Amino acid sequence: MKRAVGLLLFFVLVAAKAEGLPTRDGMATLAPILEKVMPAVVNIAVVQRSPEEQNPLMRDPFFRRFLGVPEQQELNVSGSGVIVDAKNGYIITNAHVVKDAEQIQVTLRDKRRLPATLVGSDPGTDVALVQVKADRLVDLKFGDSDALQVGDFVVAIGNPFGIGQTATSGIVSALGRSGLSVEGYEHFIQTDASINPGNSGGALVNLKGELVGINSAIIGPGGGNVGIGFAVPAVLARAVTDQLVRFGEVRRGRLGITMQDAVGGVDGAVITEVQANSPAETAGVRKGDIVTALNGRPVRGAAELRARLGVVPVGDTVELRVDEKGETRTIKARVAEVERTAPGSGQTIAELPGAELQEVSRGKERGVQVVGLEAGSPSLSHGLREGDVIVGVNQRRVSSIADLRKRLGGSGRLALNVVRGDVLLTIPIK
Repeated sequence: MKRAVGLLLFFVLVAAKAEGLPTRDGMATLAPILEKVMPAVVNIAVVQRSPEEQNPLMRDPFFRRFLGVPEQQELNVSGSGVIVDAKNGYIITNAHVVKDAEQIQVTLRDKRRLPATLVGSDPGTDVALVQVKADRLVDLKFGDSDALQVGDFVVAIGNPFGIGQTATSGIVSALGRSGLSVEGYEHFIQTDASINPGNSGGALVNLKGELVGINSAIIGPGGGNVGIGFAVPAVLARAVTDQLVRFGEVRRGRLGITMQDAVGGVDGAVITEVQANSPAETAGVRKGDIVTALNGRPVRGAAELRARLGVVPVGDTVELRVDEKGETRTIKARVAEVERTAPGSGQTIAELPGAELQEVSRGKERGVQVVGLEAGSPSLSHGLREGDVIVGVNQRRVSSIADLRKRLGGSGRLALNVVRGDVLLTIPIK
């Protein structure tokens, strides 16, 4: 037992030396790094209206009294955030933390409590930006999350439930994780550093004290941590916040491609389809191309390429490095607006309640576009979004509303195959 403990201490000291960690009394310590980082991590308390309050009838005092509904119907939610711009008071958190917020309050490490306003939110990446007005703020600098490797040491910091800051350490367990939501714009960092409820929106930092991720989700029974946590990479969070500052939202565009992971141990994303008359076709992207880099940054797989393309503003030009049969070439393509049909010009079907639909075509391709969604409808709850193009049900092609109704009339499990921008999603509905 003593030998095992001795070996553990030896490896900790070796790792500390390799990472340049400070030591105290001959032991590695994270204290100086945390002292620098923790003032930038805050608690975020949110007051949300209850589901009843979302009903227009419940906003009418007469109906509230008639139905016996109490006047105060509020839910309190707590999470964490990271100050990334002290001068302007910008704080990154998770979109799910501030969803449906009526009021937002930020508590700093020095116990100051400040009202905050929502700058913008992007459910697709689970990133949101809030702003406070205060002096003596401390911000955290972005690190290069693209440089992370499996095995790198990281520290997760949060301020859950207003009880004070917590720090947990671990390693990067995996990179490019996806499939946790139906939005499709994700390539999470996975870590075994404990991320517990209330730590959502907190900081994942490297041993230089740089922000490499925004803690977002955990997998565990009953919401408890079991060593599987996920963080939004800093490179993605930074791109989202840049757009939120500029536009108040993320304005996603399209290149007109669909893709899947390369096989045979090769990093990259294989282009499986190029839409006719799309920016990708105009730029020279071809079916079978393997995209290995975007804007000079390596691409490990399809989820990463989708996520990073998903935060490029409409009108910007991207540079793709592609391999085709052993030859490498560079392609520049301009991100175009997602083609949409005006709301009010579609039709509804009983099989997708709350969705307004219209048949669309892109060259030889046909599908059914969602041109409107009713708030609180089953279709919205399932994960459909305006602008989505339904191209199949259970992997069977759909080219018209009649096709869609026929496919949805089947028994058993049903899932929609949906194109959202450059992302092909599977959305279960039954």
